[in-house]
Amino acid sequence: MIRYVATTLFLIGLSLNIFVSESRNVLRLPSEVSRFFGADESVRNKDDDSVGTRWAILLAGSNGYWNYRHQADICHAYQLLKKGGLKDENIVVFMYDDIANNEENPRPGIIINSPHGEDVYKGVPKDYTGDDVTVDNFLAVILGNKAALSGGSGKVVNSGPNDHIFIYYSDHGGPGVLGMPTDPYLYANDLIDVLKKKHASGTYKSLVFYLEACESGSIFEGLLPEGLNIYATTASNAEESSWGTYCPGEYPSPPIEYETCLGDLYSIAWMEDSDIHNLRTESLKQQYHLVKDRTANGNPFYGSHVMQYGDLNLSKNPLFVYMGTNPANDNYTFGADNSLRVSKVVNQRDADLLHFWYKFRKAPEGSARKFEAQKQLNEAISHRMHLDNSIALVGKLLFGIKNVPEVLSSVRPAGQPLVDDWDCLKSYVRTFETHCGSLSQYGMKHMRSIANICNAGIKMEQMVEASAQACPRVPSNTWSSLHRGFSA
Repeated sequence: MIRYVATTLFLIGLSLNIFVSESRNVLRLPSEVSRFFGADESVRNKDDDSVGTRWAILLAGSNGYWNYRHQADICHAYQLLKKGGLKDENIVVFMYDDIANNEENPRPGIIINSPHGEDVYKGVPKDYTGDDVTVDNFLAVILGNKAALSGGSGKVVNSGPNDHIFIYYSDHGGPGVLGMPTDPYLYANDLIDVLKKKHASGTYKSLVFYLEACESGSIFEGLLPEGLNIYATTASNAEESSWGTYCPGEYPSPPIEYETCLGDLYSIAWMEDSDIHNLRTESLKQQYHLVKDRTANGNPFYGSHVMQYGDLNLSKNPLFVYMGTNPANDNYTFGADNSLRVSKVVNQRDADLLHFWYKFRKAPEGSARKFEAQKQLNEAISHRMHLDNSIALVGKLLFGIKNVPEVLSSVRPAGQPLVDDWDCLKSYVRTFETHCGSLSQYGMKHMRSIANICNAGIKMEQMVEASAQACPRVPSNTWSSLHRGFSA
């Protein structure tokens, strides 16, 4: 027996001696022990606080009270990251900041993101607000380029090679484009070019991008290559709308005094999941599947397909690496079942009409408020009709009546970008808006039609002539202004 114990101790000692000789850092780096015994990578990483600094960029790309939900989303995300341990100096917030103290807001100075939610506005940094929420500032912040900034706090992502970056963008979108409350809007190729530059600079270890917008898959489809250490998920695929939730008249509905949607379905899904889970143990992949199920919403007509792009191997990383985690959730055991609620939803592009309708319906008869709401509703509908008819007429003039539906609505196979020549797309959008007025948040849906005009080889002089004939005049309302748009 003594001989057996001695032999066992000798073998254990020999094994430890070999291990220490092969890994001199074992006492400094406990993770090496788990490597020796073959532990799972995600388990090793989950408690490692030496991974570098966590950075975050949060951007709401809209303004106007009817777009309440986008800034509510961003404020909620800030609170989540703050509870997770991120410092204000490492969180950059873009939002127009015209919601909390808007005269339409029934709770002045407060923003909520769910029917029974707490105030998410309190304490949110005002890094870039109003006219400082621009494409140029957003891209400069990603690159850490203070010299390229115009206005704002001057805060940028000054990251290093061991740091992790989380970007969350919530707004309207369209094929190949994302909205901004200022002009111009953000084109997919410009965003991807900046992400490539960021990677080339060697100033991050991994980057995660969550994108809430209609046709948001088109921002990465065929454009975001593997090998950049970037993992992206989107609220919808390249050809469908995303959805607002917690909307008036739907279930769950906001408090009776609210006449606008409080959140977006994909955004609510990932944040309400993150609010309750231990993010040390939940991976990006696990959250992706939960969010995908909830955003599909159990109904093909009232949900969207959450997509993922880039380096999918990063999805095994715990959310903790990017968002930190709320210590209050440390004892939460993750379950693969999605216990979060199914929501009634509203198409993102119709949320403004819903607001104007409820504002009109609830206003006293004969009041100035009722007149204003009716005017807003009529102008928004008129603008939509003008854009739809103008794009259709441009198509007919270019391709003929029989061919126009097939050409304008054609969708490229998965894996191909929206357009071959992005400069063509930008110049043809500029041409259309010069003659027909701003595409605006609704008109983004027509970006695919203009991209298809480029893909069909139409010459600039043809596009100019067709746009001029289609729009001899522009309706004189704020939605159709010639001074706003993608290329102003």
